[in-house]
Amino acid sequence: MAGEINEGSVPAYYREVYEAIRCRTDERVQVEVFQRLLQRTDISKAVLGQIAEHVDSTDGFLSKLSLYKALALIALAQQGKQPSPKLLENCIQELPKPQLGEPRELTALRMQPTQEDVLTMSHTLDKLLVRDTVQVELIPEKKGLFLKHVEYQHYKISVYRRYSDFDVFHEVLLQRFAYRVVPALPPKRMLKGVLTSVSERDFIECRRRALGRFINLVARHPFFSEDELVKTFLTFSGSDVQSKLRDSYKKTGDEFMTNRIATLAKEYLPADIQAQFSTSRELIRNIHNSFQKLRDRAEKMAERSKENATDLLMFGRELSTLGSDGSSLPSLASSQSTWGTLRQSLKSLSVEFAVLSDKAAQQGRREEDDVVEKLNIFLDLLQSYRDLCERHEKGVLHEHQRALHKYGMMKRQMMSATVQPKEQASVEQLESRIVQQENAIQTMELRNYFSLFCLHQETQLIFIYLPITSHILGAFVNSQVQGHREMGAVWNELQPKLGCLFGGNNGLKTPI
Repeated sequence: MAGEINEGSVPAYYREVYEAIRCRTDERVQVEVFQRLLQRTDISKAVLGQIAEHVDSTDGFLSKLSLYKALALIALAQQGKQPSPKLLENCIQELPKPQLGEPRELTALRMQPTQEDVLTMSHTLDKLLVRDTVQVELIPEKKGLFLKHVEYQHYKISVYRRYSDFDVFHEVLLQRFAYRVVPALPPKRMLKGVLTSVSERDFIECRRRALGRFINLVARHPFFSEDELVKTFLTFSGSDVQSKLRDSYKKTGDEFMTNRIATLAKEYLPADIQAQFSTSRELIRNIHNSFQKLRDRAEKMAERSKENATDLLMFGRELSTLGSDGSSLPSLASSQSTWGTLRQSLKSLSVEFAVLSDKAAQQGRREEDDVVEKLNIFLDLLQSYRDLCERHEKGVLHEHQRALHKYGMMKRQMMSATVQPKEQASVEQLESRIVQQENAIQTMELRNYFSLFCLHQETQLIFIYLPITSHILGAFVNSQVQGHREMGAVWNELQPKLGCLFGGNNGLKTPI
């Protein structure tokens, strides 16, 4: 066919341009990217239209050979010739080279259309919350935990995990996603030697709740949920999940090694990324502090509801004890006092106070489950973000600075060696070490930009979660409305009963 390109005959420049603008996910070039390439030339729109007509595309993409053909036609047009496929038949020795600049400068063409999509997270809180929900239950007889998965990956699966399994999972997850928010695990045991009023049973329950928050934050994370590590931990039913997790990580490596845009992250970052990061970090720190205070107050309210439940129950029991006293009244009081009749009536009131106690206890559980727990899950996320910021500064940036310092020392040694001649072998060895250090610095710089890229996305994740405030407030108001309504109903039933038990003068209307 006239004008067809043989891949073996294309110049190296063609291949370099192709590598610069092709999709990272396959071997084709987006039509939008090709159109921007055409706009870089000084060719008239009419001629550009002719070139586009001669280039085949499928589903919005150009094949490699179609791009090569287009590059040859561009070169002909730049030479003032008609961009016709027939003219390409005369280019027997070598295809003409178009004037498009350095290939490495063309990578920006590929990034422009997807920059916003790649950097910006399009998720909403509602979409994250309806993702897989994992329930964590205790199995006391096995001293382990039972994970119940509701529709995880469209399957209902239950697996048994020990705390040590969580520990290994957290370890490899942090290695795999060092630049993401990875929630912390609760401690395995109560700290020895620390005075605490928390019982062993209460501690285990707190740890169960914390592990539930951890695994749900992980399962709902946009970049974790589909990862092989997470799938393994939530679904593998074999005997040694820890070895399976470690093997899975060894096969894939960390996210920098597998993310298709990791080495290009710098090109996607906004120019003021550092300023944005500093502003967001300070804002999130203030939000974190405020939510901690809200959680502390909510915990106190839930605790007061539980204390109220205990007080109401004990109040009713004391009334019952008072009414059960069978001691006979002395003759001095028996003729004029109604205490004997009143005492008998007190015994039945313990039932109503037991109901009130139960309602108050339910109120405390609602406040704990619906309000405190929601506050805690957001606080866990906020704390993991602050931990991520510290990893970025103390890890990536610190290692980069150390590498640069080491490189500077090597360069000074090299300069000293050139001034004071030494053995050729030692000089060559030093040169080799300098080259290795330069490569290491380049890798660290790429990792630093990728770390900033991930930080930018994880910051967005925090702001996506912020509307959980309305969920928390809604749960708080609903718990109060329900609690007051239920207890009010019992109090209202108790009021006329007192009149029946004690007669008209029951103390309800006549204060002392």
